[in-house]
Amino acid sequence: MPKVKTNSSAKKRFKVTATGKITHQKSFKRHILTKKSTKRKRGMRKAGVVADSNMFFVQRLLGLK
Repeated sequence: MPKVKTNSSAKKRFKVTATGKITHQKSFKRHILTKKSTKRKRGMRKAGVVADSNMFFVQRLLGLK
């Protein structure tokens, strides 16, 4: 049986917490920040949590399932 490889792009983008949740960085925070409000940019600092509907797919990419 061959080894299961972790998806390289997924391991750079997602992080598994101690409780088993998978977090990711919010999008739209790289450039063109002048037109975005301070409140909106502040909200993008926090880590996002992968939705339950996408959880199985992300876990497969990370080699957890």
